[in-house]
Amino acid sequence: MDEVAGAIADPVRRRILEMLREGRLSAGEVAERFAISRPAVSRHLRVLRQSGLVRAELIGRQRFYALDPEPFGELITWLAQFGRPSGWEHRLDALETEVYRTRRERRPTTGTESSREEESA
Repeated sequence: MDEVAGAIADPVRRRILEMLREGRLSAGEVAERFAISRPAVSRHLRVLRQSGLVRAELIGRQRFYALDPEPFGELITWLAQFGRPSGWEHRLDALETEVYRTRRERRPTTGTESSREEESA
């Protein structure tokens, strides 16, 4: 998990992961999308490969990279403990329903009913 967290800590590596989410890319195609040097992009790809987040495949003289989302599992599980308790969403939805129901019950349905209420007061 530490390697995965370290790998995604860098914004360039996060952007590479987003690009690879769309499909496999060659190292050159990845490098073309950044204003940094190709060796710098290669270092980022190496970190991602070592963390297990991407797989590399050599085809001819080109190396293609593809996303491997499996290593995210442990990190996602760990992060989930910091989310809201699962019961809160349900309780807030129920509260919202009650608020709308109360407003609807208090609202007069026609203009004549409100004038009758004012006359009787």
